[in-house]
Amino acid sequence: MDIYDQLKEKYSAIGQDVDVHLSGLLHAKPITYWDYIQTDALLGLQTQRTTQPDEMVFIMYHQINELLFKMILWEIEQVADKTELTPDFFAERLDRISRYFDMLSSSFTIMGDGMEVEQYMKFRDTLTPASGFQSAQYRMIEFASTELINLIDIRFRDTIDRDTPFSHAFEHLYWQAAGKDYKTGKKSALLFNFENRYMEDFITFMKKYNTVNLWSKFKSLPQESQEDVKLVNSMRHYDHTVNVLWVMAHLNAAKKYLNSGNKSAEATGGSEWQKYMHPKYQKRIFFPELWSDDEIDNWGVDNLEGHEMVEED
Repeated sequence: MDIYDQLKEKYSAIGQDVDVHLSGLLHAKPITYWDYIQTDALLGLQTQRTTQPDEMVFIMYHQINELLFKMILWEIEQVADKTELTPDFFAERLDRISRYFDMLSSSFTIMGDGMEVEQYMKFRDTLTPASGFQSAQYRMIEFASTELINLIDIRFRDTIDRDTPFSHAFEHLYWQAAGKDYKTGKKSALLFNFENRYMEDFITFMKKYNTVNLWSKFKSLPQESQEDVKLVNSMRHYDHTVNVLWVMAHLNAAKKYLNSGNKSAEATGGSEWQKYMHPKYQKRIFFPELWSDDEIDNWGVDNLEGHEMVEED
């Protein structure tokens, strides 16, 4: 009866009759693992474009990436929506996110060592002009992690400020360099298709996270909380993991296949993938104030693992 009274109180609060809901349970099916996880639907999402067996590895690997990206966005949203944010809660969610990216960083061997180069070079031509560059969720992770200025192409940062329209800032994001001729304004099919599908969603997302991204939430904390060693180290670990370790793991995996022939191949989207991907060119840093000038100067060049942890006084 105690449980019944609690249920009655719960449903009364939303104007519902608890007896109706309880009677419905008499006819409800018990839950199963495959229904809860939607196993059949999940396993039916892999559609190959060629007869090369290793294409299935490529498809599933990227689908797993997208699921992890969704988990990361789910964690970031909890920080963004938290009204009474504490250093412990913040650091805990950042540690979760970093574990997801640690998994992503270490997982490239699945693709790097798990596909025959010959097979990859055959099925990759059917992917043009698609590219992993077009992961909308990854772009959203970036928008939700830092202030927009830190994602602007380093050549144009001096021309962008908080009064700049979002649409103008969007045109100068660092990844535009992968498919845009800044002299003519012409965009590759890779970039055009991506923006045609997602630009409006991106602008809306950018506006939402303009003041509740991870860096802004950190700066909104009391000074004492901003100096919390656990939180600072979690911020630095996340920043380095995403913008150096994961990027370099991706770059090295790409090199194995795209440099496998007599000459370096283009990415399927036609981007200048080495300059676009390598962190030393754009210095993508979510939390620049948490790094020393020396660390920033050597971003993506030297291994910063030795500098990663801040010592407690």
